[in-house]
Amino acid sequence: MLSTLRPATGSVFVLLAALASCTGPAQPTDSRRVFRYNQPESLTSLDPAFARNQANTWAVTQLYNGLVELDDSLKPGPSVARRYTISPDGKTYTFWLRPDVYFHDSEVFAGGKGRHVTAPDFVYSFQRLLDKTTASSGGWIFRGKVIEDAQGEPRDTAFVAVNDSMLRIHLKEPFIPFLGILTMPYAYVVPREAVQKWGKDFREHPVGTGPFQFREWDEGNAIIYHRNPTYWKKDAQGQRLPYLDAVQISFIQDRKTEFLTFMQGKLDFLSGIRSGSRDLIMYPDGTIREDFRGKFRLQKVPYLNTEYIGIQQDPANLRGEAANPALRDKRVRQALNYALNKPEFLAYFLNNVGKPGSSGFVPASLPSFSQQLVPGYTYQPQKARQLLAAAGYGPGKPLRLRLNTVAETKEFCEYYQKKWAEVGVEVDIDVNQGAAHGELVDNGRAAFFTRSWLGDYPDAENYLALFYSKNFAPAGPNKTQLPQRPLRPALRAGQPRAERAKALRALPADGPHYRGGKPRYCPVLRRSGAPYPEQRPGPHAQPHEPTGAGARAQGVKSRLS
Repeated sequence: MLSTLRPATGSVFVLLAALASCTGPAQPTDSRRVFRYNQPESLTSLDPAFARNQANTWAVTQLYNGLVELDDSLKPGPSVARRYTISPDGKTYTFWLRPDVYFHDSEVFAGGKGRHVTAPDFVYSFQRLLDKTTASSGGWIFRGKVIEDAQGEPRDTAFVAVNDSMLRIHLKEPFIPFLGILTMPYAYVVPREAVQKWGKDFREHPVGTGPFQFREWDEGNAIIYHRNPTYWKKDAQGQRLPYLDAVQISFIQDRKTEFLTFMQGKLDFLSGIRSGSRDLIMYPDGTIREDFRGKFRLQKVPYLNTEYIGIQQDPANLRGEAANPALRDKRVRQALNYALNKPEFLAYFLNNVGKPGSSGFVPASLPSFSQQLVPGYTYQPQKARQLLAAAGYGPGKPLRLRLNTVAETKEFCEYYQKKWAEVGVEVDIDVNQGAAHGELVDNGRAAFFTRSWLGDYPDAENYLALFYSKNFAPAGPNKTQLPQRPLRPALRAGQPRAERAKALRALPADGPHYRGGKPRYCPVLRRSGAPYPEQRPGPHAQPHEPTGAGARAQGVKSRLS
């Protein structure tokens, strides 16, 4: 895999914030206590069972809670569950719930008052994810992990409400990142009464437990949340959270208009700095320019994302020139990787916001990242030429390839095209709409393609899942159809650290994925004095659809804990 860097999907999260003063006591409807952010991508549902992309994830994170949540160091900790234990064999998780968590006030409850959250609510929410009639994209968080029946389906006894305040989850085998998985929006609790009343329309009538409660959704224009006056969290001084009175989400799709709206003070923060405004705001080294100092606050926080170029290893669905067997020659794959100058790419296109992908597929912000154990690929054009010659390609017989991508990454692909040409590889670029591109890749009809992976939960296993045979696309994230070899089982969670390190060392030589640059921080600009968005580490994404730990890390959870 070749990983590349992108400003909005890197592990660097840039927040643009403008400086504004807030004086005097704020009134309940004071606009200075309304947090305003824009969501350029389509938001399809406020039901956490469908939190499959960044837009949905950000929106539902304000409305709901789960048993556990990630702290600022990406470590799972208590949330609705005040404490939890794990059995010595690693297969039974027991959670004790807080007594002061209530669903939002809603007409679905007696008297319109939100009721107490109980363990059976979590059992219902988890079983709903797995119910085929729900058609949720999140059932995978439990499938293959909790105990199963003879047909391989999760048992009803996988989730047990011992009483109203105690919940048990039974796994079929130890799974080290399981707590991390439970921090995902898919695992948020919902009330049976609301789902049964609204059915599919629960997407636009959400009832949760979070710091804000739903007020209005004018699709395509705005979503309004109001402060939840009975939210259970308090700050260190005992003040009930959140500090804000409301959240307003707008849907400006044009990035230039979005930036202009931010500059006019009508938005409080921007996630990621796009190419059109990057050089205006930042110096080549990634620091903020003088004109913006005092007006905006630049922040960088870890972001679990890897951009890569994939090479299809199963030719069954490839046709025409896409069926070129050259890409199944390891020497060719390695040559393509050695031909890319990833630090140069990072500096030229992304103002050094990120980290070159020269050391395996796992992001540098995870503990298992190691340049020593996984040396990866560096820029060595002469070695690239030698490998191509050994594979039978050269001036008299140039290698010709076609790279599939989307409009957002076209300029990056043109850079790759230039570097590959320098070692004698001729590459044409096919640009498709996101949905069409995803369909080509998922169904194995693209031989050479750009893709990205944003972590669902902060564990290397979630990235190594792209190399596991049981995860072949379209049902799973193994888009390159890389077959499992004897070492592959060591990639699964629950294996000893030494075995997983051994598997990590073996991956770069396979070369079906090229990791070019992986952003290490996502830049964010925030208006100083405006309501302060707390960066909450958060989660799996399809290209340009971040949802996970990375997406929640750049999320807009406003001073909630």
